[in-house]
Parts: sequence; C-alpha cells; structure tokens
Amino acid sequence: MSAGRVRGPRVVSLVPSLTEAIAVSAPGLLVGATDWCVRPAGLDVVRVGGTKNPDVAAVIALRPDLVVANEEENRAPDLAALRGAGLDVLVTEVRTLDQALTELARVLVTGCGVRTPRWLADARAAWEAPPHGAYGQRRAVVPIWRRPWMVLGRDTFAGDLLARLGVINVYGSHPERYPRIPLAELRAAGADLVVLPDEPYRFTSDDGPEAFPGLPAALVDGRYLTWYGPSLAGAPAALRAALR
Repeated sequence: MSAGRVRGPRVVSLVPSLTEAIAVSAPGLLVGATDWCVRPAGLDVVRVGGTKNPDVAAVIALRPDLVVANEEENRAPDLAALRGAGLDVLVTEVRTLDQALTELARVLVTGCGVRTPRWLADARAAWEAPPHGAYGQRRAVVPIWRRPWMVLGRDTFAGDLLARLGVINVYGSHPERYPRIPLAELRAAGADLVVLPDEPYRFTSDDGPEAFPGLPAALVDGRYLTWYGPSLAGAPAALRAALR
C-alpha cells in the first residue's frame, strides 16, 4: 500500500463511485476498496472482494474508522456483520440527484472530515445551469441488462438524471425498480428512443441497438448516468451530447 497516508480516518469503501469521490477529495484516507472500484486509475489500496460479496474478515482486519456503503449496492447481512464487529458503517441512499449531492457531502464532510471539494460545487452548478440547445421531451426505454432484458423502473438515480435532461422513462412508474420486461413488450412500449448505457451491461453499437429496429439508440457512458461522484460535474454536457 502507498506510503505517506494523510492524517484522518481510515476508510474502506464498498461502493465504486464513493471510492472515486473519496480518493479524489482526500487522497490517502482510503485503506480498502472493492475489486470493482476501478477509479481513480492506479488506486493502491487493499482489495476486499466485490460489492455484493465483500470479504468481511478482510475489512475488519484493516481496522477502519469508517466503512462507506450503499443500501442498493451492498447487502444488509454484510453491513450487519461489520457493525457487529464494532465498525462504524455509513450507508448512503441515492435515488435522485438531490440525494446524491446530499449524501456525497455527508460522506466526505461529516464522515471523512474533509472540506467540501470543488468538484461537488461544480456538479451542483452544472446541473442547475439551463440546458443549451434544449430539445423537446422524449419517451425512452432504458435497458440495463439483456438475457434477460431488464430496464430502469421507478425511483432510480439514473431515471432522475434523464428526466432532468428531458428524457422520460417509459417504465418510470413500474412497481419494480429494475423490472424484467420481455423484448417484445419493450419494442411495443411506445418509446421514441432507447438509451443504452455501457454498465452494468456493456451495450455497444454492435450489441443492443439491433434489438430495437427503427428506434433511435443513444449509447451513453454509464459512469455519467449511474455514478455519483466527480463525474457528476461533467455528466450534464456528456449526456446531452449522447442523447442528441
């Protein structure tokens, strides 16, 4: 692990976007992160398994002052086990942009004890700025997986971002947050756009658009659509460009 760790709490992050936010804002606080925490590049910390299957013993062995997690990405039994070992576990809930900004401040300022980073202020400003070259509202289906097909449903962070950009999720009122919908039903849903992010499933120009013949497809960087962290500052411009 890197030498020269800055003074402050020892932090383990179980959420890739929060890992990036902490590493960029307070280099040296992180002592552990999941195998899926790929940003920033070259992050040199102990790896503690996946988001859904962390090595609880490895986390405990790092003696962190704080573990940061998310109610959707991490499993309740794992978090309970960490708390049972006496660790302080901060669990975020992010289903809207406003929640994301609030929770990021809670993690960084309250949890990690750092000053509000510049990128967080830039993110607020970027999303508050009026859109340039605005277009009319469009109705979209937003697949996040295939085999089986799954789409964004109600109450999702990505759906909130899209709505702010004039893209209405056809399944935004579905009872489930990530429903499985047969492809024939998706094609008949009345959408005039299909939005295809490159994560969690990696949709590409050769893998995804062909399933929706005649429907315009917008391939978007999943980091801008689903991550809450430094990428939020550039997300409005990047997503608008992809959605045109």
